[in-house]
Amino acid sequence: MTTPDAHELDDEMFEHHRIEVDPKQELIRVDRFLMARLLNVTRTKLQDGIREGYVKVNENEIKPNYKVRPGDVITVFLPEPPRDTEVVPEDIPLDIIYEDKDLLVVNKPAGMVVHPAYQNWNGTLVNALAWHFQNLPEMQGNEGRPGLVHRIDKDTSGLMVIAKTEAAMSGLASQFFHHTIERTYYALVWGEPEPAKGTIDVNIGRSPKDRRITVAFPKNDMGRNAVTHYDTLKNLRYVSLIKCNLETGRTHQIRAHLKYLGHPLFNDEMYGGDQILKGTIFTKYKQFVQNCFKMMPRQALHAKTLGFRHPVSNEHVRFDSDLPKDFRTVLDKWENYVNYIPEED
Repeated sequence: MTTPDAHELDDEMFEHHRIEVDPKQELIRVDRFLMARLLNVTRTKLQDGIREGYVKVNENEIKPNYKVRPGDVITVFLPEPPRDTEVVPEDIPLDIIYEDKDLLVVNKPAGMVVHPAYQNWNGTLVNALAWHFQNLPEMQGNEGRPGLVHRIDKDTSGLMVIAKTEAAMSGLASQFFHHTIERTYYALVWGEPEPAKGTIDVNIGRSPKDRRITVAFPKNDMGRNAVTHYDTLKNLRYVSLIKCNLETGRTHQIRAHLKYLGHPLFNDEMYGGDQILKGTIFTKYKQFVQNCFKMMPRQALHAKTLGFRHPVSNEHVRFDSDLPKDFRTVLDKWENYVNYIPEED
């Protein structure tokens, strides 16, 4: 696991808890100590947070096996300022492709944040859900995010399943935890992956240099296990359309894994895909790529298919979605380009 420099953490993190240890406190592991004092948090999450530098003792980073001592001052940081968990309902249209009494499947547009968070308190999918549905359940430790059992990035489009009942939430959460959910994404990437089909089994975790992004740790000695299966659907000389199936579901997993593979998502600014990484530097080609960037001003990633066992009926259900207009337009542009423009590189 990697941890940020102390000054880097202070610049980006916000203090949520400060605990002064009682003078009579017996020696106890810090993760166990905090388990008894913080609501709705698992020991695994605590250990991950400690390793990533979110917990300090006497202003110093520690390990999960640190023994709390009398007089210690423990501080817990999070990447967003403290805020209550009340969700403001907002009349935002939802693209619901399936609904029953237990769950619904929505097609989230690119640009919509999934849940309220720092700098994005309004206009989120959760604000819309709160308007259209009352009394959606919340996962323990996930207060303020009713109905959610998973999420996708703001600028990733596609399918999400929402729980409407406690039974649905419990059943879906278990399937996500055990990695039995079918999640297929379509991605437009730079270059042509070689081999055209394969599995990326490489740990990923927060970058020690920029905590906004996720990076690969090829030696698998840091980060968390992450597995992505990919298959090239279409080679377009400069870019390729590929299908990705997630075995695990880490933050920015596809984006980080494809960056590691040397084929970042097309127009993924955070992972370097907003640069011309394949092709010539001739003016016409450069203008063509920049026009494509304008047509699709976000990473070319779409959550296309979602399959799972219905948590109440126990039937296997599977949902598919079309590529959104911006994705289709850019894909068509590239197909026309390689069909009518001779190779230049």
